[in-house]
Amino acid sequence: MDGMGKASAVGEDAMAAVAPEGGLFARLDPVSFGSSLLAVAWRAALHPYAASGAFWQFGASLAKIGPQAARRWVAHGAGANGQGGGPLAKDKRFADPTWRDNPAFFAIGQAYFTGVELANDLLAAGRGDRMTDAKARLASDLILAALAPTNYLATNPAALKRAFETGGASVVAGTRNFLDDLRHNRGMPRQVDTTPFEIGRNLAATPGKVVFRNDLMELIQYAPQTPQVRSVPVLASPPWINKYYIMDLAPGRSFLEWAITHERTVFAISYRNPGPSMSGVTLDDYLVHGPQTALDVITDITGAPKTDIIGLCLGGALTAMLAAYLAEKGDGRLGSITLLNTLLDYSDPGVLGAFTDEVTVARLERQMQEQGVLEGRQMATTFDALRPNDLIFNYVVSNWLLGQDPPAFDILAWNSDNTRMPATMHAFYLRSLYLRNELARGVMEIMGQRLSLADVGNDVYVVGAINDHIVPWPASYKTTGLMGGDVRYVLSSGGHIAGIVNPPGPKPWYEVAKPPNPPAAQQWREEAEQHSGSWWEDWARWAGRRAGRRVEPPPMGSEKYPAIADAPGSYVHG
Repeated sequence: MDGMGKASAVGEDAMAAVAPEGGLFARLDPVSFGSSLLAVAWRAALHPYAASGAFWQFGASLAKIGPQAARRWVAHGAGANGQGGGPLAKDKRFADPTWRDNPAFFAIGQAYFTGVELANDLLAAGRGDRMTDAKARLASDLILAALAPTNYLATNPAALKRAFETGGASVVAGTRNFLDDLRHNRGMPRQVDTTPFEIGRNLAATPGKVVFRNDLMELIQYAPQTPQVRSVPVLASPPWINKYYIMDLAPGRSFLEWAITHERTVFAISYRNPGPSMSGVTLDDYLVHGPQTALDVITDITGAPKTDIIGLCLGGALTAMLAAYLAEKGDGRLGSITLLNTLLDYSDPGVLGAFTDEVTVARLERQMQEQGVLEGRQMATTFDALRPNDLIFNYVVSNWLLGQDPPAFDILAWNSDNTRMPATMHAFYLRSLYLRNELARGVMEIMGQRLSLADVGNDVYVVGAINDHIVPWPASYKTTGLMGGDVRYVLSSGGHIAGIVNPPGPKPWYEVAKPPNPPAAQQWREEAEQHSGSWWEDWARWAGRRAGRRVEPPPMGSEKYPAIADAPGSYVHG
């Protein structure tokens, strides 16, 4: 494996020198993509019948392309449209009709998909251990995505047409975008134009006050928007892998704003973006100085004996840990619990499992020890690599080949606002959850106290998203078998982010099933009923039944915790 690792490093350096996007491999070096590909290729070579069969099939498929293209040329000359095209007709990258109508482009496209089929066959022939196979699959998908003919001007008919129609202006604009990204964005195409967005104006714009600040977080209390509110306040526990305002994105698209307009008194944690000086911050610190301290402040301001809590992604995992921690201590301040796209059982974490094996985690630990943090840009690159066609090469085509400016989109603007992760906390998180699955097994310890999710008797509302590639919905469904209280599981349209930023409208849908929850996710879905609209509406009804009576809104802050700044505070700008 050492030799494979050296070969991988050389290959990645060479690729980085050839093309800017090739540098992606170098930045993902700790994951051992290159050595995994070499290992699978070596195993495929040890199975000559399967490997030779793949190459024979590849040759046969290539031989068919010429006659197929010729028939299309004849048919087109006779006035018939080129129809079909197999994978060409199904892949949105090849939506331009030229890929089916023009014999030359048809042949190029078919040759590409024949190569994709060969790669898939060789990966199948070289199957061995699960982790190496998963890494090789991710690396192969990334390489194949990069080699698609749509990524190059000479073999992209839409780009050639635009160059002709604009008299070459699109090529000039694309070159300018490419050079700008090369200088200012590490050679990666920009995904978004952030200039129209301003935090506090059209992002994170819901009115409120910062009522508490410590070295880790600011606590925001939002101003009421209804004459009366429910007696049970709500605390939003966001992830600190990104900034909190995905829960308060934009007016009309803010889940927290939605809760406020539905008579809830809402508080939200805004975590500090950690620097190297915070390298020693632990997960214990996040729990104690984050949501537990927030509960103390909320209780003082509102006088409410219960507080509902909403946790998103990693903030949802911390919410579940807090619930188990407080249950063990006999602290009954938590009301209902809402977990959004949250993973509690890490036995099958989806594609992220390929980034969290022992070797990779150990390499990341060494890197984080040197830097003190895991840089947000590195995490963003990792997530982009999971969906290269949508998150990388889609922008290669639009920005560099078509000469278009990236879109102004609030979700992408938030996504580009990267944060870092403290080294000590992140290493513990990866080992305790991804490697050892301690929380689901009931052996995780926080502040010296063992956490048991089965002892959490609160009502729980769990949301998964059908296209979530970070927290696959069947994995989030496992939460229904871990918690000790009544659990309502809801499957939403959208992905990891769009499944949360899911305001009511004509497009969203959600699925729910009657209790009890079956053990298997697929069985649950077979029994579920789909509803048009957003899960926000379903949540408002569910949470409203548990939110207490209507009362006068509490003051903004208290004598002990007075308002110290306007929302969204200062930490969000870090």
